[in-house]
Amino acid sequence: MSSRQTWPLALSVGPAAMNEESLRQLSDAGIAHIELSSGAVAPFYNELDFPHKAKEIVSLARSCGVTVSSVHLPFGPFSEIDPAHRDPAVRAHAVELQTELLNAAGDAGIGLCVIHPSGEPYEENERAERLELAADVIAKVTDAASSAGVTLCLENLPRTCLCRTSDEMLFFLNRIPDLRVVFDTNHSLREDNVHYIRAVGAKIVTLHVSDYDFIDEKHWLPLEGKNDWPAILNALEEVGYAGRFLYESGAGRPYRDIADNYKKLIG
Repeated sequence: MSSRQTWPLALSVGPAAMNEESLRQLSDAGIAHIELSSGAVAPFYNELDFPHKAKEIVSLARSCGVTVSSVHLPFGPFSEIDPAHRDPAVRAHAVELQTELLNAAGDAGIGLCVIHPSGEPYEENERAERLELAADVIAKVTDAASSAGVTLCLENLPRTCLCRTSDEMLFFLNRIPDLRVVFDTNHSLREDNVHYIRAVGAKIVTLHVSDYDFIDEKHWLPLEGKNDWPAILNALEEVGYAGRFLYESGAGRPYRDIADNYKKLIG
């Protein structure tokens, strides 16, 4: 068992938030931990120059009272870095690029990185093949993360993506002992969130918190959708979750709205 009272508030932010004004606003709202995220490769290189300036980015955030405690590795374009791509050159490029970003994160003291297992869409008759292809890539990236001193966290995904069920997530976890999980509370479309959490258990070390309509991901603030939040929080405590309560929601909303929502949920 764990206690939700120990889960610090955190927020996923994009490159545009990595400036003194925005970082101080985060700190003033009581958000002391962030995940630096970009779905596309380009911002990590063109806007942030993350491979060369990760330490500067972390230092700037720290000077404003904020810790960059994780990085969401880019997952697009799918044609270039999909771990489950059938082209071995694309898979090799995915390993190379993510390894470079992991090394920068590790050098900057960022302990967690999030990765997607696949792109989409996939046909049902492709899934077994795509799982095998992705497992090979994720294993290599996990080894790179371990060498960099970073814990790699695989994300559950919706629709036809891989890891849309706990069985598929366990396929990766059983193959790759050092791999851990980031559980997204608005991605499960085929399986109840509480069942997924209990199936994966202590392998969950971080979260992406948001709400949805059970039809597709929405990234609404909690309590704006259909999630059974008391059941989700109880399940996380039951499996001993001890990480951050990291929102991947509320885009465009004042940071204080995130903090107020957290207080309603956590107390």
